[in-house]
Amino acid sequence: MSESNEKTARIRNFCIIAHIDHGKSTLADRIMEITGTVDERKRRDQLLDDMDLERERGITIKAKAVEIHWEKDGIPYVMHLIDTPGHVDFSYEVSRSMAACEGAVLLVDAAQGVEAQTAANTWLAVDSDLEIIPVLNKVDLPVARPDEVAMEIESVLGLPAEEVMHISAKTGKGVAELLDRVVERIPPPSGDPESELQALIFDSVFDDYRGVIVYVRIVNGRVKKRDRIRMLGAHKAYEVLELGKFRPDMVAVEELAAGEVGYLICNIKTIHDVKIGDTVTHQKTEVEALPGYEEPIPYVYCGLYPSNPGDYENLRAALDKLHLNDASFNFEPETSDALGFGFRAGFLGLLHMEIVQERLERESGIDLVQTPPNVTYELQTTDNREFLIDSPSKFPDDGTVKEIREPIAEVNMIVPSTSIGAIMRLCEDRRGVYIKTEYLGTERVLLHYEIPLSEIIFDFYDKLKSSTKGYGTMDYHVKEYRAANLVKLRVLVNGTDVDALSMIVHRDESTRKGRQLLIKLKKEIPRHLFEIPLQAAIGGKIIARENIRAMRKNVTAKCYGGDITRKRKLLEKQKEGKRRMKSVGNVEIPQSAFFAALKLDRDE
Repeated sequence: MSESNEKTARIRNFCIIAHIDHGKSTLADRIMEITGTVDERKRRDQLLDDMDLERERGITIKAKAVEIHWEKDGIPYVMHLIDTPGHVDFSYEVSRSMAACEGAVLLVDAAQGVEAQTAANTWLAVDSDLEIIPVLNKVDLPVARPDEVAMEIESVLGLPAEEVMHISAKTGKGVAELLDRVVERIPPPSGDPESELQALIFDSVFDDYRGVIVYVRIVNGRVKKRDRIRMLGAHKAYEVLELGKFRPDMVAVEELAAGEVGYLICNIKTIHDVKIGDTVTHQKTEVEALPGYEEPIPYVYCGLYPSNPGDYENLRAALDKLHLNDASFNFEPETSDALGFGFRAGFLGLLHMEIVQERLERESGIDLVQTPPNVTYELQTTDNREFLIDSPSKFPDDGTVKEIREPIAEVNMIVPSTSIGAIMRLCEDRRGVYIKTEYLGTERVLLHYEIPLSEIIFDFYDKLKSSTKGYGTMDYHVKEYRAANLVKLRVLVNGTDVDALSMIVHRDESTRKGRQLLIKLKKEIPRHLFEIPLQAAIGGKIIARENIRAMRKNVTAKCYGGDITRKRKLLEKQKEGKRRMKSVGNVEIPQSAFFAALKLDRDE
């Protein structure tokens, strides 16, 4: 075996996958501590979660790679570890990480057991043909039930209970044995360092001084400093100015070879030249493009508008920069009569939408107005044309709509057996269709339902958590589009149609939702000097109305006694002034009013 092939044989690439809050980031911290990857001065909890948002919320949003060194039986090994997110909204990050690995450490909380996202991530790893090492974490907790959870892993995920490792990521117990197991079980990369260069771009970030920094996994061949490279998808050529590895900070090296994970800096100033999933090779080399990644399908859409219209171009630049770092959301320009120029953005879920908005405001300093989220629908017109609509403003007049189809999600929920009744009622309230029930022991149940995606994205997860006292978990994926009796609910403020507040709802729910929304808006929109009518309409029919009373000034205060006709004259003059003001006055709608649709509660 040549020296380069022997070096590749001592490489192990693996990711840590788990449900949210099962200890992935803590395990990554212990591994870096045990292997001496980070010195004492830089050590801190959640070391790989370098975003302020991640540390504040205690969740991983971006997958992070780090190179660690481990010795087994006197032989040194190089490992590339990727810490992945656990929330369902960031499953695209997990699937991208898996494409850069040969194996996965599946972490399960010994107290909570197998959760919905545990199963979803396991099936992702199986589809990616990864070697899976099942591990029980938090076995040192007094409430841990390792034997019971190990049997759960076997019955639900099909991984033998006797192969499940027992560790405590917090104390470090069993972590060294886990690294030995990684060396034994996970195969080395199959690439050849001596063949032509093929590298997969799995992530990228923008640096104001160095341009786009490209994160790559070298599949075949090798790349050195000063090499001329090109990107097959973008058809662009560059010179490598710097390359290196993550330890966990970026550390420059002279070359990257097959099986290694690292970064390239090539003075790329145009953000659009870099595409996640593209293949990098040498400039004069002809190779086949790597399979890359499937494009993520956004399920939730909303409008993003700058509060200050002059920030429009700044918002476009901020979205471009963020899209480079998070390829799972997309955006396109749109115009609203009420809000001016902005963008229509698509996200993988409600948390994903919230995180992107917060990152935009923090990283770019732009104050945003966000419209209520909605899902995408399939629409068929009377002349049999079909197209997708991702905004209620694109909904055509009722006369031209033949059929409208909504996305149906297949939802898997793991809940305590004592909460089955409450969860079934919740699903039925959301137009859910029952599929089947599976028992995971005596205390927990796996429920399968089909529920319209529009009924899930708002507060379904919150209601699930509260109904199960925090023990319920869910995972979902869109299965198909299905015909439904849907209508566009329009909102008129002072007689003006506010398209940013309109929504697509089921006809049976339209009157209740319209009245509920108007009551919310009445509380949020401040009183003006004239009366403001709020109306909800379907087509040309008004289905609900509320009035915001005008602010009154006592114009008769200066009349001390005297003839009543003098007071009447003043009141009539005031009345005429308010009538004229109502016809020309503008109603200021605050940002909180646009969130009113988010807070519609079914129990009200």
